[in-house]
Amino acid sequence: MYMGLMIISVIFAGIGWLVQNQLKSKFRQYNQVGLSNGLSGREIAQKMLEHHGLYDVQIVQVQGTLSDHYNPQTKTVSLSPEIYQGRSVMAAAVAAHECGHAVQHAEAYSMLQLRSQLVPLVQISANLQQYFFLFAFSFFAYMQNPIFIIIAIALFGITTAFSVVTLPVEFDASNRAMKWLEQSGMARGVEYDGAKDALKWAAMTYVTAALAAITQLLYLVWLFVGSRD
Repeated sequence: MYMGLMIISVIFAGIGWLVQNQLKSKFRQYNQVGLSNGLSGREIAQKMLEHHGLYDVQIVQVQGTLSDHYNPQTKTVSLSPEIYQGRSVMAAAVAAHECGHAVQHAEAYSMLQLRSQLVPLVQISANLQQYFFLFAFSFFAYMQNPIFIIIAIALFGITTAFSVVTLPVEFDASNRAMKWLEQSGMARGVEYDGAKDALKWAAMTYVTAALAAITQLLYLVWLFVGSRD
């Protein structure tokens, strides 16, 4: 049981590493392509928020690389230094994407609301599931007691659901970003194509994580069902 999960984890860790490396490569590539309008990521974000009438959303700079995110509780778009200060295609793409989340929040996008509701459950399940996995491996393997594996599956199911729900949230934010960049004329031609390519690879990191979680969950369920036959 444990070995199977380890193999699945190693496989998807390898895939995740490849996707992450490709994303970093795209980051470097499009970070070197300047925007013809000369605007910074912060300015792009400001314009997109104003276009959607969101004057109560703050834009701040945070440390780190690829640390950009939107916090619906504080209505804050946080951008890393390369994005906040950058005047590149990558800066425009990421800044617009994070503002896409702000627009989702303002419009009460259902999948974003669902993901926000799952956050407290995910935090609890993430802290508990490792302990229940340990008990499951011991009791289920040697005493044939299914209670711990059932609880482990339930906890892991919550984190898997969060990963799956995250997909439409991220894809929708990117779609909103690309639509605005095109319609506003902030990115056209090769700039638009570069921004779209960058966001595609950013989305692939979430796809990989979701597939890994689904595969691990199905493996646990398969083990449990098979043991009851």
